[in-house]
Amino acid sequence: MVQKGVISLGEAFVDFISIDQTNTKYQQLLGGATVNVAVGTKRLGVPAYYLCKLGTDEVSQFVEREFKKEQIDTSFSVRTPSKSICGVYVHLNENGERYFHSYVNLTPDEVLVEDELRRGVFAKAKIFYFGSGTLFHEKARKTTERALIYAKDAGNIIAFDANLRLKRWESEEYCRQTVSSFLKYAHIVKLAEDELQFLTETDSLDAGIDQFSKWQIPYLFITMGSKGACAIFNGNKVFVPAPIVEAIDTTGAGDAFMSALLYSFHEKGLPTKLSLLKEYVQFANKVGAAATTEIGSLSVNMLWQKIID
Repeated sequence: MVQKGVISLGEAFVDFISIDQTNTKYQQLLGGATVNVAVGTKRLGVPAYYLCKLGTDEVSQFVEREFKKEQIDTSFSVRTPSKSICGVYVHLNENGERYFHSYVNLTPDEVLVEDELRRGVFAKAKIFYFGSGTLFHEKARKTTERALIYAKDAGNIIAFDANLRLKRWESEEYCRQTVSSFLKYAHIVKLAEDELQFLTETDSLDAGIDQFSKWQIPYLFITMGSKGACAIFNGNKVFVPAPIVEAIDTTGAGDAFMSALLYSFHEKGLPTKLSLLKEYVQFANKVGAAATTEIGSLSVNMLWQKIID
C-alpha cells in the first residue's frame, strides 16, 4: 500500500475573536498550531489526518463542522461527552488592536491517551507531525511517545515543530528538558530563532546552530520572521530571504511555513541536495509570507491555491 498523507497529533482550539471594543461578542474560529498545519497541508493538496479528543457539545460540533469543511480526516480521533474544547479569547483594546485576553480549558485532563491510538492511520500516512503544545501534560506526553513508536514502525517521516508556549509549562527548565528529549525522534525539526536560542541557552543564531548539532537532526529549519529562514543539512547551511509582503497579521505564519515544508517532503521526498532543500525553503517562505497578508491563521484558502497553481 502506498502511504499518503500527513498525520497531525495535538489539541483542537477555538479562537474567540472579539468583534468590537465592548469585548462581549465574538467571532468563532478553528485554531491551534497542529490544527493549522493539518488544514495547511490539506489546502496544499495533501491528505490530512487529525488525532485528538473531541467532545459532543456545541463548540465541539462547530470544530467537527470546520474539520469537515476543510476535508480533514478525524475518523481516528476520539469523542467523549465529558470533553470541552479549549478556548482562546482575543479582545480589542481602545486603539482597536487585538490582544490575548485569556485561555480557558475546562477539561485539562481530557486528552487523547495512548491506548486510544490506532496503528492503522500510521500505516496509511507518509508523515507524522507533532508539536510541543501538549507535552507538558503527562498523559498527552505518553500518547506522543506511543505515536512515535507507531510512526517509526510504519516508516513515517517524523516532523517536529517546537512551537514553544512557555506559559503552559511549570518552569523553563522543565520545558527545555522535555522538548529536547523529543528531538532525537525527528527527521525534520522546525524552530523559530528565539526557540533555538532558548533550547540551546545561547544568544546568537550561529551559536545556537552549533549547539544544536549534538542532536544530529537530518533536516533542521530555523525561521527568522521577515528576514527569512535557513536550513541545515549534513552540516551545511542554506539561507533563504523572505519575500517582501505587506504583513497584516503574523498569526499562524510559522504553521503555514511548516505546512509548506511537509507538502514538499510529501510530494518530492527527502532532499539529498542543498539546491532542492533551498527550493523547499523558498516555497515555505512564500506560503508563510502569504499567511501574514490576511487576518487569522486559517483565512488564506484561495491565496494558498494561487500559490500552488
